[in-house]
Amino acid sequence: MWKKLGRLGALMGAAALVVAAASGDAAPTRGRPTGIAISQETQKEGAITIYNGNLGLVKDIREVSLPAGAHEVKFMDVAGQIDPTTVHLKSLTDPSALRVLEQNYEYDLLSPQKLMDKYVGKNVRLVTSDGSLIDAVLLSNNGGPIYQINGQIHLGYPGRLVLPDVPGGLISKPTLVWLMQNGSVAPQRVEASYLTKGINWKADYVIVLDAADASGDLSGWVTIDNRSGATYGNAVLKLVAGDVHRAPTAQQLNEMHRDVNAKAALGATTFREESFFEYHLYSLEGRSTVKDNQTKQISLLNAADIPILKEFRYFGSSQYYRGQYGTPLSNQKVGVFLDIANTEPNHLGIPLPKGVVRVYKADRDGGLQFIGEDTIDHTPKDEKVKIKMGEAFDVVGERTQKDWRKIGSGVYETEWEIQLRNHKEEAVQVTILEPVPGDWQVLKTSHPYEKVEAHTLKYRVNVPKDGKTTVAYRVRMIW
Repeated sequence: MWKKLGRLGALMGAAALVVAAASGDAAPTRGRPTGIAISQETQKEGAITIYNGNLGLVKDIREVSLPAGAHEVKFMDVAGQIDPTTVHLKSLTDPSALRVLEQNYEYDLLSPQKLMDKYVGKNVRLVTSDGSLIDAVLLSNNGGPIYQINGQIHLGYPGRLVLPDVPGGLISKPTLVWLMQNGSVAPQRVEASYLTKGINWKADYVIVLDAADASGDLSGWVTIDNRSGATYGNAVLKLVAGDVHRAPTAQQLNEMHRDVNAKAALGATTFREESFFEYHLYSLEGRSTVKDNQTKQISLLNAADIPILKEFRYFGSSQYYRGQYGTPLSNQKVGVFLDIANTEPNHLGIPLPKGVVRVYKADRDGGLQFIGEDTIDHTPKDEKVKIKMGEAFDVVGERTQKDWRKIGSGVYETEWEIQLRNHKEEAVQVTILEPVPGDWQVLKTSHPYEKVEAHTLKYRVNVPKDGKTTVAYRVRMIW
């Protein structure tokens, strides 16, 4: 009557939950729709394309033998975060012979809570510590089991709860269920493709600077984070770098990633890069297994001796030109940046996906020390990568407004004096960037300047070691 008992999960209230099983296999499926199961064991080939916007495109090729006629087919072991509206199935063997009449996605997964919910109001049995069976009615499972036993109400009960079967509608894994019309009796290879959430990738870079801060070695890694609810075994792996737009009703996919067509300067790489629509596609050379709930890292690139420009930048603000300041703006920070030209002569010249760049440098003892990090955006070849390292400790600035006046309606003049002080043991060059509003003209200046943009005034000045440099200018603005 009752078959061999097996333990299913943890205690529910005071009772452990047990479901009768037909053998040592999985729980029985009586009451669930019958059909032909296509499990992952029949998979012949798999591929996944990963986007940075928490999205993956899965292609799963399996082999199935179907009799002619209409059949229910269960395509099992799909991703738990699948978007069922994106599923597409086709036969690779005989496309004209196989037609999908109906599609369902079954995701009401087996759990102790759901099993007990299905048996509320029904007869169950409890196994006591001495092995005897007690008949009971499960009255409720809201916050804990409530039983009726021999006309009395029990809030929980010491023992294991025994259920006769798995009720209909519950399954152990997410499953696609198709009603198929098959016109061929020969085995068919079918390809299911779908989008799934829960899988992402990003690029991480490491730069090791030389002693002079003039060059460095660059390495890159791809980090894949799989939380989609499926394992992709021995799969063709591709990554998309770029800002991919999706309809807002689904979820905003953006991006991504990366990298590299192996040039000699890059050394060995495991990815092959190609332009793809308005994005870049990176294909792993070979196959890889990406397990569920796994973070995997794969080497992306290695480039040695890349020229690097270290730059000190001192920024102003547009508000400085709109009023009077009675006191100097002292001890203003000077930013430290690294500029890298993504060009082939610089041992790069490849599309770099967005990611985090971490920079290290060896100290006097030869040990690497972390000196800063920044996020870079997608960077095409022949463009510049700008990395903000932080603020300079030994180079500071002070800004003093020497004059400010209204000349006429909408016409103003202001005069500024900028003092840069260098406490380092070597001279430095500092770039001053002043965001001047309105239609402006420099009336007088102590140093040569550039008008690099409509509202940007730029100076490049040298500051001697343990010394200072003062830049003064007067500007007229109309707005």
